[in-house]
Amino acid sequence: MQPTLPPALLGSLSDMLAAHTGLHFPADRWGDLERGIAAAAPAFGMADVASCAQRLLSAPLTHREIEILASCLTVGETYFFREQASFDAVEQHVLPALLRRHEGAERRLRIWSAGCCTGEEPYSIAMLLDRLVPKTSAWPATLLATDINPAFLRRAADGEYGEWSFRTTPGWIRARYFQPQRGGRFKLDKRIRKQVTFSYLNLADDSYPSLTNNTNAMDVIFCRNVLMYFSAERARTVIDNFYRALVDGGWLIVSPAETSSVLFSRFTTVEFDGAILYRKEAGVTAPRFVSPVPSALTEAQQAPWRFTGENMPAANMPTLEPFPQALPAASPSADASAPMPAEPDQPERKARDCANQGRLGEAAEWCRKAIAADKLNPARHYLLSAIQQEQGQREDAAQSLARALYLDPHFVLAHHALGHLRQSQERHNEAQRHFDNALASLRTQPPNAILPESDGLTAGRLVEMIESMRASRP
Repeated sequence: MQPTLPPALLGSLSDMLAAHTGLHFPADRWGDLERGIAAAAPAFGMADVASCAQRLLSAPLTHREIEILASCLTVGETYFFREQASFDAVEQHVLPALLRRHEGAERRLRIWSAGCCTGEEPYSIAMLLDRLVPKTSAWPATLLATDINPAFLRRAADGEYGEWSFRTTPGWIRARYFQPQRGGRFKLDKRIRKQVTFSYLNLADDSYPSLTNNTNAMDVIFCRNVLMYFSAERARTVIDNFYRALVDGGWLIVSPAETSSVLFSRFTTVEFDGAILYRKEAGVTAPRFVSPVPSALTEAQQAPWRFTGENMPAANMPTLEPFPQALPAASPSADASAPMPAEPDQPERKARDCANQGRLGEAAEWCRKAIAADKLNPARHYLLSAIQQEQGQREDAAQSLARALYLDPHFVLAHHALGHLRQSQERHNEAQRHFDNALASLRTQPPNAILPESDGLTAGRLVEMIESMRASRP
């Protein structure tokens, strides 16, 4: 499509989208940009693409407007077991090694499909786990699937697909895991659907890794056909956040078109037959900040990947964490041999550190010590609930959240977490009650108020997340 809007207007739109979403629209893709804005025009109440473009540039975008643009500037076109070589490497090498690694007392797997689109990727992973780990009760597996597009999430949670989603899938997969429906559609078995947790997450706005949104301590992260649409600066920021979200020895899986020795330099590159994967080695520290791309770089250097294909991903751009404050220097006159006083919050910090490294048993023990030291602190019961959920102890987690709410009935994050937990158990009335309680408390606070225990999440952002989550339900 040849663009019809003035180049200056398209350039301004491109700059605005890069700033708000991280998506990179160089001049040779302005036709795609104009087509997406035209598709978004009705949702913005605009009659034509020119008036919609002017509207988008006239005021800051809300998160809801960003979601609308994401749905129009992305193409939710994917299929089961896409890029088979990557799945072969995961099945034959990555998962067997992880299963051996976690064979001891703490059996668990944590996998994240970031930019999951309509669900074919995380469901492919779930079917793979079903074959490799048939006794799921003995191996608690967290399979998190996130996207910025509520419509995609709604379709994914519904689990119904047409022929096009099976175009490279072996026939026995469909026969084993799907039931035929009317109109040539196929419904995924409920047992497999229940293994995946779909959640709204904007990699552009939401803090991660974080216990709050369950994006910490991952063994494997799939993020395929997403990074190629970012500028190099945005891609490096996302990759840094993924690095910190992985445990030592964890794996990042991107598409073949996205491999880069520069952007993934903190990882060890591991080549398999037809696939290149990235592993986080133990003892290597990832940067807290990503250096900006020098202005001297050419456009080609800033956009190392070219559009090749089939699935335009969700728009994402992460938030950087601030530098920690420097600790005060020790007084020269201090007695170096004197024992340091114990810090009152040390058990809680130890619990968080262990949880972020995937050492859940140790994390739970430290958390119980923190609770013993301050039984009336609701935040510590909330932290224990997050660890228990990762351990697959759902009812224990619910009890910890109930204790947190007993101590603080307006603890918004506890209501939110318990709502998600009950939703996953199909106890929808309870879930609805907790989400309503969370929203009632949130709307009494300024939208920019930082929520306690949230890793920087604001009240307004959590309102939008809950509303987007509700919109994503089938």
